[in-house]
Amino acid sequence: MEGVKILGTGIAAILLTVVSCYSVRAQAVASPDSTKRQLDRLLASKDPADQRLLNDRLRILAASDREIDMSIAASYYYQVKDMKAFDSVYAAEIIKFPKGMEARIKAQQAVTGIKSLPEMEKAYEEFIKSFPPDNFQKLPFGEDRLTYDRVRSSLAIGYAKEKNAVKANYYAGLLEADFWKGKSYGDLSKAFYGIGDLTNAALYQKKAVESAKPYAEGKMGNSAAARYAASGYGGGCRTYAGILYEQKKYSEALKYIEHGAEAGAESDYIYAEVLAALNRYQEAYDRIEAAVRSGKATKEMSELFKNLYVKVKGSDAGLEAYKANIRRGVMEDLQKRLTEKMVNEPAANFTLTDLEGNQVNLADLKGKVVILDFWATWCGPCKASFPAMQMAVDKYRNDPGIRFLFIHTWERTASPTEDAKAYVAGMKYNFQVLMDTKDPVTRANKVVDSYKVVSIPAKFVIDEKGNIRFKLHGFDGSNEAVVDEISMMIDLLRAGR
Repeated sequence: MEGVKILGTGIAAILLTVVSCYSVRAQAVASPDSTKRQLDRLLASKDPADQRLLNDRLRILAASDREIDMSIAASYYYQVKDMKAFDSVYAAEIIKFPKGMEARIKAQQAVTGIKSLPEMEKAYEEFIKSFPPDNFQKLPFGEDRLTYDRVRSSLAIGYAKEKNAVKANYYAGLLEADFWKGKSYGDLSKAFYGIGDLTNAALYQKKAVESAKPYAEGKMGNSAAARYAASGYGGGCRTYAGILYEQKKYSEALKYIEHGAEAGAESDYIYAEVLAALNRYQEAYDRIEAAVRSGKATKEMSELFKNLYVKVKGSDAGLEAYKANIRRGVMEDLQKRLTEKMVNEPAANFTLTDLEGNQVNLADLKGKVVILDFWATWCGPCKASFPAMQMAVDKYRNDPGIRFLFIHTWERTASPTEDAKAYVAGMKYNFQVLMDTKDPVTRANKVVDSYKVVSIPAKFVIDEKGNIRFKLHGFDGSNEAVVDEISMMIDLLRAGR
């Protein structure tokens, strides 16, 4: 699983494209694309004259009477990490264009932040009245309707979790952004699955797959929206195959896992389950063996491997020796890969405050191996990795030479400390959480910036001398593999590598 970028090439790029399209259609002036090409060239240049020209161009765009110009300026201020200018332009844009794109997005975020579903419904109706969809030009894949669909999706998912399928279906039926339907239907399927409603989970996961299919087949072009839609097809097929497996629809499940198969333990596991259910034991064994050999196997995968070994071999004779041999190979390969990835860079020092009000200075921890984990409460992959990180924390709980620090950053609310504290306490994680909140003047999250992080979760392993030796990004879904990886890195450092 990839990490999450604070502002990247996914939805952010699509939204900027939306504004660009409005501008191109509505005004016979300089193309936003040509403006961005010029800014990209200046941004990449190391010539001081080009940097001065970039700053001049951004100031002109920020003062423009066109919303697209202000949006472009804000985007580039973000890229150069001038958060004060970014916030200033963003706020001015909303004031200057109270019925524009950014104002609409801000209003949508306020609606989706409401906890009560009935209150969110009322706010949604007012939102529609304040920003009538027909006031915005319709784009090919419904990119311009994404803002409305975020609210509709939130309502559908919320009602699904409350077991109100009627209302969940109603709001799902209002979705308009074609390129985003696969994502929205998939999220709704997950909500139904969470309450044990396999019928609706299967219904919406199938809709997710069918929505993404033409994009994955290249029939819808290569725009940012089309690429986003296509990216969910393989995973959607695998998820649907898993649901069909639980419904004992094995032949149908096989069809979808074949469409969604890719190199990886999770894909091999689902494939093996389906093949085993169809009594194709040797093929199933080959698949699950690949998962085990990858070093990413979960406990469930290891158990299936054991069962299929007996099916194929006729008994468990030699199983433990074979597993031990595979384990040795996995760890040898892991050691080799990590050794090749080792770096030796000074770790940026910092002083941050934890959730209990204690100050932590990194320099004071010299002599220990320190694992930094940058995360945020809104980051799905970050939170998905936390059970694995709790396992690692537990493993080294009594080791005074190891310290784990979980640094909350890139906050999206006015109460990040309270949010982080509530989340960690609610999940019963025993983490020391430090708060890297925005500087009140520069509006930058200084510590995450000093580590040049572009996506989270991001982990850094720092040796006893205060140097970064390993950098990790994202989470691939295997708790056991994460613990193995962290343990191997610690062992390598302690061995003097």
